[in-house]
Amino acid sequence: MPAVPSPPPRSAEPSPRVERVIGVDPGSRFCGWGLVESRLGTITHVDNGVIVFSPKAPLAERLLVMLDTLGHVLQTYGPTVAAVEGIFQHRNARSALILGHARGVALVALARAGLTVDEYTPQQVKKAVTGSGRAEKEQVAQAIALRLGLPDLPQADAADAVAVALCHAQTLAFPKPVDLPSPAKGQGRAGQNRRADAALLALYEERRSPRS
Repeated sequence: MPAVPSPPPRSAEPSPRVERVIGVDPGSRFCGWGLVESRLGTITHVDNGVIVFSPKAPLAERLLVMLDTLGHVLQTYGPTVAAVEGIFQHRNARSALILGHARGVALVALARAGLTVDEYTPQQVKKAVTGSGRAEKEQVAQAIALRLGLPDLPQADAADAVAVALCHAQTLAFPKPVDLPSPAKGQGRAGQNRRADAALLALYEERRSPRS
């Protein structure tokens, strides 16, 4: 049974004026989860983690562990809404099927907790967090670390889950999407990466600026 988090202090419990969002990145080997809070437009990090499954365990056993452990996380932190990545095209049919099983279990755990669940494509999550729908995983992790003031980059699966939660929290705070300028034609992957890096720099400068 994977290690589960200890209950947060009472001061960390959400008040009626706080929206607590859990993001889940399900998988058959690892299941990332991350929580953020949105308070009057300010988004802060609550916690994140990864459920690690034994590769030798039968799939059914891994799915049961996911259901039980996610249930414990939900009971511990009491999120008010949830988000997961939507199904996207997968080259390997068997891998896609197994991922579908994992997503189904995650959705059941969230629904059983009475949460409304929204779904986002990987491109939507990347664009919301970095400004580019083609950002690399490392850029996503760096962006959430800067945006949320994390001392270290989360583990990859946890970072993806936090990114999903942050994407949903931003959507709740700002329902109307902000149109970002598209890169010039022929800019390619290098241009997309420069655009994502520029977004990271803007986040860094925003964090450095004194708040009123």
